[in-house]
Amino acid sequence: MIALIMFCVALLLLLFGVPVAFAFGGVAMMFAFFTPDVGFEVFNILPFRIYGIMGNTTLMAVPLFIMMGLILEKSGMAEKLLMSMSSLFKGVRGGLGVSVVLVGAILAASTGIVSASVVMMSVIALPLMLQAGYNKGLASGTIAASGTLGQIIPPSIILIVLGDVMSVSVGELFMGAVLPGLTLVGLYIMYILIRAFINKEDAPAIISEEKISIVALLFTIIPPLLLMVAVLGSIFAGIASPTESAAFGVVGGVLLSALNKTLNFEMIKYALFETMKLSGMIFMILIGATTFSLVFNELGGTDLILEFFSHDIGDVWVFIGVAMLAIFVLGFFIDF
Repeated sequence: MIALIMFCVALLLLLFGVPVAFAFGGVAMMFAFFTPDVGFEVFNILPFRIYGIMGNTTLMAVPLFIMMGLILEKSGMAEKLLMSMSSLFKGVRGGLGVSVVLVGAILAASTGIVSASVVMMSVIALPLMLQAGYNKGLASGTIAASGTLGQIIPPSIILIVLGDVMSVSVGELFMGAVLPGLTLVGLYIMYILIRAFINKEDAPAIISEEKISIVALLFTIIPPLLLMVAVLGSIFAGIASPTESAAFGVVGGVLLSALNKTLNFEMIKYALFETMKLSGMIFMILIGATTFSLVFNELGGTDLILEFFSHDIGDVWVFIGVAMLAIFVLGFFIDF
């Protein structure tokens, strides 16, 4: 019962907007202090757990993939991709929306950072879509949906963290996420085209005299695709680990930036500082979660959950349904 109350208090703090790391860590310390059977002695092994997190070779891929994404964010690649794609789909109702989804998918596969993709697409694509006469809800929804593809399309930071927490191969998670990610892209495109067909005012066709050659289009699309294939292909083929591929991705990102003539000291400085901040945030959450799990286990929370899922539910498909429903509901309020 105490473990259940502990979980509910942590959830309540998260819903009130308390940062995840401090919600988990603070609740753990509070319940350890007020529960005589636990006490602060439970934290004696915490330094060893933290050392294990910081020295984890799988999690080393996180700052590397973040840095790769931030370098590509500042490389001007997104602007070129969007302009090229929109020229390709001009004259098609909903064509600009389709371009935004495709560029979002390429950015997701190149960067893996959701916040960077959403902000970038908002700044670049939203004015273009509104100027073209797109419905405001459809425009903002398209950008939000395609920007968050980075959560599922590899290389996803979330999948790396999940792989480590659940002791599952990150490479296998990446392979398993490709098909659902592409399915989402297909469904988004289908929705935009159907809505544009039903209501022509929501997503009008772009009429432009400007033409783009196939060669120019290929030169814009091929470099990020090559980087994506090199990074993910080396993982899928078993040639390199996610960490090694992430390091290669950083080098590739720098080369792409140099190719776009956007590589400079300010950009590298920005990428390094932001990488440090985002990585620090992620690792603080992992440390907070580890602190929480120590006390939660001591209060018998793990046995409670195991009992619920193995005996009370039992059936595999019911378990998947309950888990998906919980993730769906909690996803409205809590970051990944």
